[in-house]
Amino acid sequence: MDRVDTCRGAARDALADVEPAALHDFLTDTLETASMTPGVLTLASASVLERAASRPADDRDSSGGKHERSDGNAETNGETASRESPGAPETEDRSAAKLVYGESGNSLEGIAHHAAGVQLIYEGLRLTRALAHDEPWAETTGDTRADLEILAADILVARGFYLLARTDAADTAVRTVRRFGRDQTTRADADETDAAALDANLEQDVLELAVRTGATAADADPTPELLAVATDVADVADATATTDTGLAFPPAAECLPDLEALEVGFDSEGASEDTDEDASEDNREHGRDLERPPVETEIPTDRVTSTGDH
Repeated sequence: MDRVDTCRGAARDALADVEPAALHDFLTDTLETASMTPGVLTLASASVLERAASRPADDRDSSGGKHERSDGNAETNGETASRESPGAPETEDRSAAKLVYGESGNSLEGIAHHAAGVQLIYEGLRLTRALAHDEPWAETTGDTRADLEILAADILVARGFYLLARTDAADTAVRTVRRFGRDQTTRADADETDAAALDANLEQDVLELAVRTGATAADADPTPELLAVATDVADVADATATTDTGLAFPPAAECLPDLEALEVGFDSEGASEDTDEDASEDNREHGRDLERPPVETEIPTDRVTSTGDH
């Protein structure tokens, strides 16, 4: 199962109990035609950071450039072997198996559901944006289809939040939705150029959420390299928007680069090189609540600022 299928399957699974049938069918149809770019970027980001963390410390380059393993069979600093899912198949890239099977060893129980959370939030906000731009109730007193769509949008966002609720990415998800609301409010009084730029903020913010969610799964911090990928892909979505389709991501295979070839550095970004034991001791000494998300450091992007942004 490739990453696109993994994301789509996890998203469908999260909506399996939705009723009535007409609403469920609308949701699944939406997912079937949607680009899985946000979810796939989540999985790919986790894979890149897992791979970087698994390199021996003396193979890591503080410049953040490309790194070569001195021995293709080199073991990690002890964390990878201990965390490997017992039921995962043997592959050259152990992190890839972990991404599919999750921490518990069960398909779709780990990072795949987090990736689905990112995907569902995006689909819900994208649908909300479309309804806000072409309000179906403006010329009629009732529109059953539009009522179904706005309910679907609410469910998509709510289920996405549910899947991310107990992750360190939860605060970023909240910020993404708040920014979306501010952008759409500001857009009402904006000219055509500014309105388009404000609309494009959603794609930028969702891809940042994808990177941060993937980083959370890898127990790492998002790196400038990955956040730059998010910006580049958001620009592709903006450039390919048409009057018929509006803003939306192209298929993941068409707009995401080969992240398996991307190497990221840890030292230059101040990420910890401690072992799991050292990190745990540090958390105890500083009284960190591991179930609460850390304070996020804002990393500049090219998103357009709207009223209320800090």
